[in-house]
Amino acid sequence: MTYTQSLLASGLAIGYHAKAAPPTVTMPRLKAMVSGAIGGFLDVAFNFNTQAMLDDNLLGQFFRIGWKMVMLGDETWLKLFPGLFKRHDGVSSFYVKDTVQVDQNVSRHLGDELARDDWNLLILHYLGLDHVGHIGGRGSTLMAPKLKEMDEVVKLIHLSITQSQGNGQGRTLLMIVSDHGMTENGNHGGSSYEETDSLALFIGLRNHVFDYAPVIHQIDIAPTLALLFGVPIPKNNVGVLITEAFDSLKEDQHLRALELNSWQLLRLLQAQISSLPCRNFPCDAFNDHQSAGTNECDHRTENMLCCLYMEAAALYGSWKSKKGSESASNKDYHRTAAAYYKFLKSASEWLSRRSTDKPVKLLAVGLATMFISCVILSSLMFCRVREIYLGGRKQPLNDSLNDWSLDETFILGVILIVVTSMGSSSMVEEEHYIWHFVISTFYLLLLRKTAQSFSAVGLQSSLLMKKGQTREGYRRMFFIFLLLISGRIFRGWHQGGVNWTSLPDVSKCLEQAGSNYVKLLQLISAFLVISIGVFALFSIKFKGKYFQMVRISFLISGLLVVLHITRYQDYTVSTTNYGATLLAQIIYAILGTATIGTVVALPWLVPFSTFKICPSDNSVSPRPFYLSIQDKFPLLELRDTLYVIGSAYIFCWCLLQLLLQQPINSIPILLLLVQILASMLYFASCGAHHKEWIEIAALYYLGMAGHFALGNSNTLATIDVAGAFIGISSHSTLLSGILMFIITYASPMFILLSLVMYISMKNMAHLVIHEKADAGDFLMMMLGFPCLVPMVLNSILLTAYTVVLLLMRNHLFVWSVFSPKYLYVCATTLCTYIGVFVVAATGIYTHMVLAMRRRKEAPASNNTR
Repeated sequence: MTYTQSLLASGLAIGYHAKAAPPTVTMPRLKAMVSGAIGGFLDVAFNFNTQAMLDDNLLGQFFRIGWKMVMLGDETWLKLFPGLFKRHDGVSSFYVKDTVQVDQNVSRHLGDELARDDWNLLILHYLGLDHVGHIGGRGSTLMAPKLKEMDEVVKLIHLSITQSQGNGQGRTLLMIVSDHGMTENGNHGGSSYEETDSLALFIGLRNHVFDYAPVIHQIDIAPTLALLFGVPIPKNNVGVLITEAFDSLKEDQHLRALELNSWQLLRLLQAQISSLPCRNFPCDAFNDHQSAGTNECDHRTENMLCCLYMEAAALYGSWKSKKGSESASNKDYHRTAAAYYKFLKSASEWLSRRSTDKPVKLLAVGLATMFISCVILSSLMFCRVREIYLGGRKQPLNDSLNDWSLDETFILGVILIVVTSMGSSSMVEEEHYIWHFVISTFYLLLLRKTAQSFSAVGLQSSLLMKKGQTREGYRRMFFIFLLLISGRIFRGWHQGGVNWTSLPDVSKCLEQAGSNYVKLLQLISAFLVISIGVFALFSIKFKGKYFQMVRISFLISGLLVVLHITRYQDYTVSTTNYGATLLAQIIYAILGTATIGTVVALPWLVPFSTFKICPSDNSVSPRPFYLSIQDKFPLLELRDTLYVIGSAYIFCWCLLQLLLQQPINSIPILLLLVQILASMLYFASCGAHHKEWIEIAALYYLGMAGHFALGNSNTLATIDVAGAFIGISSHSTLLSGILMFIITYASPMFILLSLVMYISMKNMAHLVIHEKADAGDFLMMMLGFPCLVPMVLNSILLTAYTVVLLLMRNHLFVWSVFSPKYLYVCATTLCTYIGVFVVAATGIYTHMVLAMRRRKEAPASNNTR
């Protein structure tokens, strides 16, 4: 931006690093600049559904004094301030694929507006730079042309202002600000330096030349503009006026502005601290410009703030009494101004911290509700474990502890480790290390257990049994090594977290090698995923036109995803592409129809004479008992049907992720699929050697590790916004929000959906407690652990982190670390309950349909006999 740089070099502009408070998303940043108040992290949710701003703000003050205002650009302004603008032309800020039209829509009005003289305030909110960042990052090839375009806009406005001032039309202030920064990959929302470092540029004030750009806070803009234009400071403002903006004023005007800002902050302090002692505070210590009395009130923050305010007020009174006399000096003026700034900065910092205070009693009620829910779910889980593995009998605590295996102890210990780590801000930022450690350690425990089984085989008397079990042991060993190898690549793909993202990882090396390598790996991943899915679907021995249509539909969807990757999935393309959007919509339609059609129709069409296609372990239950259960419940048909539906869920989810995720994440999606399938095959081959709740808990932990391995973290900056608009021709908050959720929670939801296949691959006939079991008992046997375990684990983590957040509400990092993490925990809760609902609904619906068909066919069979 050569023209803007020339303004800074010549002193015609003053540039600042304006530090933005998290969350660094548009709506709360706009509110901060016009009100001077610090918002909360709930504004992240409101950012997608902006409501009118009711708090005192600059635009409301300008409107009340009769200003005419015009707004062009981001429609967030229109939602925040409805009815305040004389003219406006808003555009959606969320359709990030548009980097051209969204700015042209602003610039096309610019010449006409600059020629008019019927407005007092003109707001231009350009979105192109933000969209370029979301699409290609800060290093995008589109960034330089877009910056040059913005520089031309600045030049056009400044030349127009200069010409107007030459014609005697008064002075005009041109202010250029950014609402937030962005990370290297173009995202924002968190608290890193790159995200909070925004721009504030003033053109039209007194000339200044700085060797460096000073640092201010974004909230300082509100009181500065209010005092410059002679309107009241917004009452909830916690900002401090910017020094250089008032250098053109006379000394008494500058000190008066400081006094007004101090009064406004003092009123906020009095509202926060009912016993603020300022009015009765002794000020004798300040009468002779002595500050010795300050040391007497350093013990409490309230007293210190009063000391600072009264010292500044005393110095200002002394300066006014000397004004015009020979004793007045420039030194007194600077000393008074310094005293005011010391109070303002101290008060602003204290008020900013206190803005996190919330109604503790209300939070305690919510926490109590979470705790009760956690206890209820845990009790149900405990009862289920006792009923299945202890036959419903109670067992002394010491005996229960002695019966615990190493993997059971580890699975429960993980919960304690995670809950304990939540109290550390560093561990919250680097949480991915915990989950990767947990999964790797669990795989090693499985390796140890499998190795021990080889020694146990040597004690078997039957040579035939020894050979069979040895072969099965080698098979399990293969699965474990596959898990360890794929897990290591998985773990090293992204250097996640916050503090060490600059360290090298696999994804950075591939991106530096060039987009061609990334595209090649993406295609390889897509073909391998399609091959695995097609193999799973075509290996099923179902016949009929419907089953062929299902297989062909998924195959066509996979090939269309490959076509989308080869032709359209290039993030250097800035404009919307009708062909890409149409193709993505076709993929959505085919995948949705095939998956929902499979779930709804398959239980009605599966033949009862089907072959048993799922792996099982028949060593636990004798065959006559197994057949008796099969006579009572459609067990084989149920397992076969759930196997097909589970395959459809997994294949559909993988294809969706290949379509929506960043190209660099295609290999992690493949690795996650491999780990899920290898884990389930290992568990299926183990039979009853592992308790079912342990296996499901391990899969849940794998989902959390996969969440971070895909590049996610506990900061909002890693949310992929660009992928949320694939297949959407115009902005829709609901649709883009759903796609964003699908992208962000790809791994946890993948695990939950795979539980449908897990149910089909486990032999559960031995878990039926009594021969008089009814359909409810059977459903509880089948769905109890797959539904309860994820909900119990999630409930424990949600309750624990709510306690942590309540205790850390005054912590220095409450906004930057703990609050965004809590948003992720709440979103994970939503993901868990959606996934559990899908699993439960699928299992119940499939069983009901098959049981109804069995009852209808039973009379016909009897009549035939």
